[in-house]
Amino acid sequence: MKIGSIVIRCYEFDKMLAFWQEALHYVPREPATDAWVVLCDPKGRGPNVSLDKVPDQRSGKRNRLHLDLYTSDQKGEVERLIKLGRDGIRGSTSPTMTSLSCRTPTATTSA
Repeated sequence: MKIGSIVIRCYEFDKMLAFWQEALHYVPREPATDAWVVLCDPKGRGPNVSLDKVPDQRSGKRNRLHLDLYTSDQKGEVERLIKLGRDGIRGSTSPTMTSLSCRTPTATTSA
């Protein structure tokens, strides 16, 4: 068994689509509808990330979803993601890997 797709339910669908495409360099598997898209790694190495538009904006709860993104250039990737409009990024380094923890925006997601 393996993960088929990580699904992010979101209120601001177009904004989230643009962000995750640029952040991960993923492409739509099929053309996006106005409420659903499956983004895939063009090299076939990573899991799919799907976006599912929800009709109402979340309020009062913090989103629990985050993605651990592995990179060999932590500083450069943090700067790039911040330029794309992302905050809430934390980095960590161990002897074997460097990773970023990137939460989806709390105001635009729904679980």
